[in-house]
Amino acid sequence: MLDETAADAHKQRRANDLHGDKAMTDRADIPAPRSSVLDIAPYVPGEARVPGVEKVFKLASNESPLGPSPAAVEAISRVAGQVADYPDGSAHDLRTAIAERHGLNPDNIVCGNGSDELLHLLAQAYLSPGDEAIHTEHGFLVYPIAIRAAGGAPVVAREENLTASVDAILEKVGPRTRLVYLANPNNPTGTYLPIDELKRLQAELPPHVLLVIDAAYAEYVRRNDYEAGIELVSTCENVVMTRTFSKAYGLAGMRIGWMYAPAHVVDAINRIRGPFNVNAAALAAGAAAMRDAAHLQEAVEHNEQWREWLAGQLSALGLEVTPSVANFLLVHFPDEAGKRAADADAFLKSRGLILRRMAGYGFPNALRLSIGTEEANRLLVDALREFLGRS
Repeated sequence: MLDETAADAHKQRRANDLHGDKAMTDRADIPAPRSSVLDIAPYVPGEARVPGVEKVFKLASNESPLGPSPAAVEAISRVAGQVADYPDGSAHDLRTAIAERHGLNPDNIVCGNGSDELLHLLAQAYLSPGDEAIHTEHGFLVYPIAIRAAGGAPVVAREENLTASVDAILEKVGPRTRLVYLANPNNPTGTYLPIDELKRLQAELPPHVLLVIDAAYAEYVRRNDYEAGIELVSTCENVVMTRTFSKAYGLAGMRIGWMYAPAHVVDAINRIRGPFNVNAAALAAGAAAMRDAAHLQEAVEHNEQWREWLAGQLSALGLEVTPSVANFLLVHFPDEAGKRAADADAFLKSRGLILRRMAGYGFPNALRLSIGTEEANRLLVDALREFLGRS
């Protein structure tokens, strides 16, 4: 995200843009988008480079430091000579690989151009102008974008201890509620709701409200009380689970997502998705990655080891670290001149270490740290020790 100063500048520019955009819509000689579209602040991805710094460690976007499965890379190479042909619009092999891995019916799986596309398609399919959709206060920024793009109104439910609250979500349910987006684990906090709470949420939601469980980081969770959402989808008619290949599978550049849903939801989404919404290289890479259980296990074990090491090291430096079950840590900085998150961000960038500012998520004095390679993790701790003046 943008740092605090840049975020303020971005907001001002966006306000100016919106004023100009809305003024343009008053003209009768040009096409005008829906007014709700012009209310959307565009998503700003994490930075990938630092001017003047040759070697950069990107720890801003929760990508896998181990990269993709070699089998996935090989699969992409095999497809390279076939790109004159349209891809399989049904994603048959990819859905089959996912179904085999998770013990699912492939007919209940839809694949997408990243899980972001599926989150948008769900909003388009189930929201009419004026309808409401709920997300938590520190939830993924794509949710309000998808809701507004469909003409809906985002409704924010408070969190407790940086964790989604079932009671707070239920308090926000009203006559126009149609969707609930819930990231579990949540980005950027790394916190999660146990399965019993998810079941309680579903049981107390009106049956016409669709619960969308965004389980992008599910592969990393090693807690006995966690379940990604498969059980709920299998037993309920108003629950959808979305997943991604961008994190643990190391295929963010391929843009592959999938959802598991009841047959009636699958039918609705298949009616509006593009007929070839996942490209041929992505289909091949995803299927190969899904079948390489050993590479996934290696990625998860690396994350487990270094997440705990980093949390301990940063806490020892006096920094507050939100406990996380994902592949990132939310790190809070002292509210002291020269020691705030913006200061740390500038210092780390000068060392070639890019983290993510969290002002846009409601954390102006925090950075989100993706778990990196051993080299990157150790360099980061050394750099923060220098920044904080710790011996």
